[in-house]
Amino acid sequence: MSDNANRVDEFVRLLAQNQRRLFVYVHTLVNNHADAEEVLQNTNLVLWREFGTFELGTNFAAWACRVALNQVLAWRKKRQRDRLQFSDDFLTAIANETQEAGDALEEQTQALATCLSKLPADQRELIRLRYSEEGSIEAVAGRVKRTVEATYRALSRVRHTLHECVTRTLARENRA
Repeated sequence: MSDNANRVDEFVRLLAQNQRRLFVYVHTLVNNHADAEEVLQNTNLVLWREFGTFELGTNFAAWACRVALNQVLAWRKKRQRDRLQFSDDFLTAIANETQEAGDALEEQTQALATCLSKLPADQRELIRLRYSEEGSIEAVAGRVKRTVEATYRALSRVRHTLHECVTRTLARENRA
């Protein structure tokens, strides 16, 4: 496969991996769903055109969010006729806060995945039944052949273990 084809594949992978996050980011800045979709489409076009300037191995999400912010600002200039307009400085501050919150959420999600993988199989199954299948406590208790009270206590212990593990993991990462 050619180097260009590899870059195209990498772009498609990174864009697909970050598309939901980009939409949420844009939607926080453009409060209308349809307008957010329009801005996201423009952002995707710019990302595609400018991907050659992206340095592989760096933070794609941060780069894409900067491009999205510029597209939001451009979209706002076109729509200046609207009555209520926030200043670009205010919008930039919100964008920065949203980016930081997204980064923190990504770190927490990765820490949780790591901690989940460290759980014994029966505890992972309990979490999967409760949250992946969105089962009620009663349904989970039936599946694992325990009482509702015992299932609730077991889930409580596992959540506590996960909380401690995630907290330790994030603290270690922040010290590093």
